[in-house]
Amino acid sequence: MRLADATWTDADAADTDLALLPVGSTEQHGPHAPLGTDHVTAETVAETAASNYDSEVVVAPPLTVGVSEEHRQFTGTLWLSPETFRANVREVVASLASHGWDRVVVVNGHGGNAPALGEVCQRITRDGDAYAVPFTWFDAVGDHSSDMGHAGPLETAFLRHAHPKLVREDRLDEAREGASDRWGEWQSHANLAVDSAEFTENGVVGDPTDGDADRGEELLSLAVDSLCGLLDAVADRDTSRPPHK
Repeated sequence: MRLADATWTDADAADTDLALLPVGSTEQHGPHAPLGTDHVTAETVAETAASNYDSEVVVAPPLTVGVSEEHRQFTGTLWLSPETFRANVREVVASLASHGWDRVVVVNGHGGNAPALGEVCQRITRDGDAYAVPFTWFDAVGDHSSDMGHAGPLETAFLRHAHPKLVREDRLDEAREGASDRWGEWQSHANLAVDSAEFTENGVVGDPTDGDADRGEELLSLAVDSLCGLLDAVADRDTSRPPHK
C-alpha cells in the first residue's frame, strides 16, 4: 500500500506490521540527471519491492532531503545536518509505529545518508520504539556495486530503465567529459577532499555512458530481490532485546 495514495480508512484496514520508508536527497547529479535522483531511485525500489512481496507492506512517502552538504557548491542542492536527518527519520518511524507498522526498513538512495541512518536505526531499535533496519539499494546489486560513483553508470542506468524521461540524453557526453574517475582525493588511505567540487568538474564520478537501460533493469531486479529477502527476515525476527547479563 502506497500510504500517500490511501485514505485513512484504507490505512486503518492494512493488515501488516511491515513498512518501507524511502529516503534520499535533493542534490546535484551532473548535467544529465535530476536533483531528485536519490529519492526517486529509493522510492522506486521500495514500491517495486512492495508490489512483488507476498504479504502487504506499507510504503511511506519519501524523505527527499538528506545529508548532502558535500554537494553544496552545485546549485539546487539542499541539505540537512546529520542531527536533523536523524530526527526526521526517527519521528517518521515513530509515526508509523504508532499505527502498528513497527517493523520498518528504511530504503536509502544516497551514500551520504548512510552513517546517520545506521546510527538512528540502531537507536530506534535499542529504545524499543520500533524495529528499524537500513537498506541502501546500490549496496545490494552484487558486483555492480563497485561501479557506483556519483551520477555515474549505476544511477544513470537505473534512471534510463525506470524513469527514462528524467535523463538528459543529449548531455551524457558532457557529463562524461567533466567527470572524475573516483570519489575523493586520497593520500595514505585518507580522503583529503571535503566537498565533491574539489575533485569533479561537473559533479559526476564515473562514466554515465556505461549505464544503459538493460543494466538498469538488472539493477532494479537485484535490489528488489534483496529487499524482499530482507523483508522476510524482518517479518520473522524476534525483536525483543537480550536481557542484562
